Amino acid sequence: MKRNVVSWAALVVSSAALVSSYSAHKPLPAAPKITAEGQKVAAALTEAYEGVAEFVKPSVVQINVQRKAGAGPRVGPRNPAPGIPNGPRGLDPKDFEEMLKKFFGPDARPEKNQFGGGSPVREGTGSGFVYDDRGHILTNNHVVHDAAKLTVTFADGTEAAAKVVGTDPQSDVAVIKVEDTSHPALPRGQSSKLKVGELVMAVGSPYGLSHTVTTGIISATDRNQVGINEFESFLQTDAAINPGNSGGPLVNLSGQVVGINSAIVTGGRSGLMGSGGNDGVGFAIPIDMASTIADNLIQFGKVRRSRVGIALEPLTPAFAKQLGLDPNTKGVVVGDIVANSPAARAGLKPGDVITGFNGSAVASVPSFRLTVSASEAGKEFKIKYWRDGKEQTTTIVPAPYDQVSFGEGRGSKPAPKADAAKEPEKVNLGDFGLELQALTPELATQFGHAKDAKGLLVSGVKPGSPADAAGLEAGQLVSKVVKDRKVQTLSNVKDFEALAEKAEELALYVETPGSPGRFVTLNKAK
Repeated sequence: MKRNVVSWAALVVSSAALVSSYSAHKPLPAAPKITAEGQKVAAALTEAYEGVAEFVKPSVVQINVQRKAGAGPRVGPRNPAPGIPNGPRGLDPKDFEEMLKKFFGPDARPEKNQFGGGSPVREGTGSGFVYDDRGHILTNNHVVHDAAKLTVTFADGTEAAAKVVGTDPQSDVAVIKVEDTSHPALPRGQSSKLKVGELVMAVGSPYGLSHTVTTGIISATDRNQVGINEFESFLQTDAAINPGNSGGPLVNLSGQVVGINSAIVTGGRSGLMGSGGNDGVGFAIPIDMASTIADNLIQFGKVRRSRVGIALEPLTPAFAKQLGLDPNTKGVVVGDIVANSPAARAGLKPGDVITGFNGSAVASVPSFRLTVSASEAGKEFKIKYWRDGKEQTTTIVPAPYDQVSFGEGRGSKPAPKADAAKEPEKVNLGDFGLELQALTPELATQFGHAKDAKGLLVSGVKPGSPADAAGLEAGQLVSKVVKDRKVQTLSNVKDFEALAEKAEELALYVETPGSPGRFVTLNKAK
């Protein structure tokens, strides 16, 4: 046995010597072919990255959060999945421990039961950055929610206790404060001026690894239908951000903060940081929006938002065409209007197409809603809109957010029953899959509409039809129709039947008791 071991050892040594001898005579590969100008550009970019990283470092903090037992992650109607605060959402603590071992050796452990289970205190790690010279630090709401204790650690090792100044779950922005004011605030850029392709750098503490720097570009702007927050207009970036980066700054190459790293897409799903590892799609709250919210939190302890009382709908090319507008027109459609609201007092009506607010173009429902919410209540603003093929302007005065609201929906009701003594007048639009009947005061009351409501009652919807696909249900009221490029009140069954017979497309205004009315465009089945 010993002889075999010696023989094998001799073979290994002789083989290594042979490889070494071969390598000694093998010509070294030539240097990469980069022009002198290219080397200068690469060196300049490297120098820029180094400079930005060094510049922002003193202003970026790691936030250690202790939560009382039972305090869970922020869960809301648009973020229903439970998970582990500031850790990989859906990742079991044991799995995370194995991941730590893989990267940091067999003795690695989640520090102090960081990701929950058994301890009276739960801990998490997030990021933030110095916002001003008064000790305010900007971060995410989901980093500091339900915090029993906050400790901030600066890059120089300084630790400071922090307290929550204010949080805004609707946008996921939070402000905390430390007494230490010796660290510089990050200068603010203008996120509204960012261009797709612009180089950016994300800084934070992914997985507790403090002051980690990653780089990338702005992949997109105004991502407002991600579905994470109630108010959102995200910057999208491919700079690697991971659980623990939450609240850290996204900066440009001038060292100016342009966003707050907040969410990632992983495994095809989007969510607050903590839902998994980086897949190259990250989201940051633009600093223009975040700073407005932060200033409100610092001054008032809450965000003061505004409303005008409109149920908004997207302007589709089909509906624009029905109204006689260019199908490429950008804007939003006025659906229902709250009684005695700012919109009602401004004279707006269902079917109006809003294209401008306060001198700026209106591009989408989320962006318009965000703009209005950030407007000052009690102040006059100009609204530009189209009605009956004409562009018009009016003045609107937003009201405080909590003073304007629609009622809650009451759900669907069974189909209307015909009076045995008198068969109601009906129209069956087979090509659209919709049956309507005349509305009586008794039927209006039965189905939750105003007794003096005008229009036709939906008495039947064919499964799989265009009406079914549009969400129409028995008991709803069709009160308006687009005719001759105008929104007109629906008068009677015969008039509507005559209109529908000639139309390949119908634009209807549908009312559901307790919910905002909406416009629906139906295409004739083929």
